[in-house]
Amino acid sequence: MTVGPAHHVGPTENLPVIGRTATSNPLPQIPPALALVAMSPAAAAARATSFAATFSGSTTPSSRGLLRRPFPGTPAPRRAVASMAVSAPRSPAAASFLERRESERALHFVKYQGLGNDFIMVDNRDSAVPKVTPEEAAKICDRNFGVGADGVIFVMPGVNGADYTMRIFNSDGSEPEMCGNGVRCFARFIAELENLQGTHSFKIHTGAGLIIPEIQNDGKVKVDMGQPILNGPDVPTKLSSTKNEAVVQAELAIDGLTWYVTCVSMGNPHCVTFGAKELKDLHVDDWNLSDVGPKFEHHDMFPARTNTEFVQVLSRSHLKMRVWERGAGATLACGTGACAVVVAAVLEGRAERKCVVDLPGGPLEIEWREYNNHVYMTGPAEAVFYGSFVH
Repeated sequence: MTVGPAHHVGPTENLPVIGRTATSNPLPQIPPALALVAMSPAAAAARATSFAATFSGSTTPSSRGLLRRPFPGTPAPRRAVASMAVSAPRSPAAASFLERRESERALHFVKYQGLGNDFIMVDNRDSAVPKVTPEEAAKICDRNFGVGADGVIFVMPGVNGADYTMRIFNSDGSEPEMCGNGVRCFARFIAELENLQGTHSFKIHTGAGLIIPEIQNDGKVKVDMGQPILNGPDVPTKLSSTKNEAVVQAELAIDGLTWYVTCVSMGNPHCVTFGAKELKDLHVDDWNLSDVGPKFEHHDMFPARTNTEFVQVLSRSHLKMRVWERGAGATLACGTGACAVVVAAVLEGRAERKCVVDLPGGPLEIEWREYNNHVYMTGPAEAVFYGSFVH
């Protein structure tokens, strides 16, 4: 897929968060921008029925006034990523304001995470047009002025024989072809929406082609990620091929270092490096990704920009990586990146075809099968909390 220009958005300081504690000042006048809706414990209890109608199953209000329900059959999330608690409004004006906001068009969402790579999931099955714009998505993803996430994912009607279509807006408003951790969250969200139990698989249309995730009995999701793309111009990269038509251990100069890079596409572009000519060993925890990552992402050799993985080999079946994601920056996990890392490690003779890949958010199991050339990714995905926003 040809990647279009990224959507750029302005500052997010005008994004209000609605909700005050009992000791805070009365609610100020809120400008007409995207707003989060937080409710008191009493209001949350009163609205539990309407949430249950939106997200099928049993939904109960928590003691903090949030509506929270883990995926059926799985343990509760180990940690809450975010929470909001408010008391009853202190003034008639504030009460009137909240009542008015509640009566406006609110869009419900569920926040999911896969190894800390977190997403706002939106039920968009009734339309092929996303319910929020890229600019709104960037505001929602802001961790100070919004909900906070690495992206917004839309569950849309399937096309070309697929069960569903997946689209995603990154935290900067740009749209990638697909997302590996996002696909696992997508599958679990579908099971939630359709009230499915046990093992299930789905055909999902993405910008990277057809992706098939399967929910397993242990709650993890195994995803057939398809075949890796190794031909340089198709990744795409302008670097010259070094091994048949593939770009393997090519030299790339950045900040006075000559990096050895292998380029792989898993439907989206990846630049994988195990080190540089001037470095004896690459210890991934020693690097400031916010400094070096953008220089890879925006390098002239990557016309569609690129995701970049920095990799440390622990054994031939155990790799450790950190990732700088195109359009999202440093994240705790990247599923397509972990797949690209194993493919690159095999091409460079550093690892076997089946590996555990450690990411800051936890491990993924990756296998590049020789008989069909497909890459398989297995890992968790969990619901974190429920909410709604007015736009």
